[in-house]
Amino acid sequence: MANVTLVTGFLLVGFSNVQELQILYGVLFLAIYLAAVMSNLLIITLITLDLQLKTPMYFFLKNLSLLDVFLVSVPIPKFIVNSLINNNSISILGCAFQLLLMTSFSAGEIFVLTAMSYDRYAAVCCPLHYEAIMSDGACVLMASASWSIGGLFGAVYTAGTFSMPFCGSSVIPQFFCDVPSLLRISCSQTLMVIYISIGIGTCLGMSCFICIVISYVYIFSTVLKIPSTKGQSKAFSTCLPHLIVFTVFIITSYFVYLKPPSNIPSVIDRLLSVIYIVIPPILNPVIYSLRNNDMKRALIRLVRKTTGQEAHLI
Repeated sequence: MANVTLVTGFLLVGFSNVQELQILYGVLFLAIYLAAVMSNLLIITLITLDLQLKTPMYFFLKNLSLLDVFLVSVPIPKFIVNSLINNNSISILGCAFQLLLMTSFSAGEIFVLTAMSYDRYAAVCCPLHYEAIMSDGACVLMASASWSIGGLFGAVYTAGTFSMPFCGSSVIPQFFCDVPSLLRISCSQTLMVIYISIGIGTCLGMSCFICIVISYVYIFSTVLKIPSTKGQSKAFSTCLPHLIVFTVFIITSYFVYLKPPSNIPSVIDRLLSVIYIVIPPILNPVIYSLRNNDMKRALIRLVRKTTGQEAHLI
């Protein structure tokens, strides 16, 4: 057997080798990161404090925002620090934790989005039984299952990926530890364990996708039977944002986790990785909040309550 040099750490290439451009990218991602985190924390705060938002839809939206904050907080701060101090190294343990957390939160987000589609199905197709179907216990159970199964899948996926040795080049041509790059530098003769993990991920993703498609087939068939155009518009306005968010997230997730490894990742690969990491945490607050009158009114109430308390203290 030929001698090989085992990899003990990785180098995250990012977007440029020029230090000035690295700093520019770091500042840009810092602004994007702060916008994503602050907007999602605002949603979490509004849903937590406002009693009129204590409904299943906003309960799942709160969980989605939490997952968005955690997901974007795994790779982006590391990339920002690396860009500003011009140090692109990451240990194997750090890479493993990064992959574990990202896969766990990503899987959890897909399950929460699936639960949200079921909530929309119950609201549109079974309005008379909605409260019984989406009871507090049922919502907590679905949210708990989403987080638990996501964490379990992340652990299995990460264990499968790091059960094999890495040799040769230690360069990862991304700004975070992605599976295609790790598979490319693996020196294992068989990748059966990771392929089983990918198969499990594919089955779970397809199951969620099929559930959401079935839900929306029933939703759209019910909405189209509504005689009022205003009623149809209202129903579509609550369902289409969810469908857009899920479609963007599932497509970009496929390219990040399930795409076959290539020797030279293209610009498109890196762009899709950025879209997968950054766009959903920014897009979700815009889609679910700016076009949502309930959230706007909750924000106004919070501002009035805050300013009123300050005026009272003065």
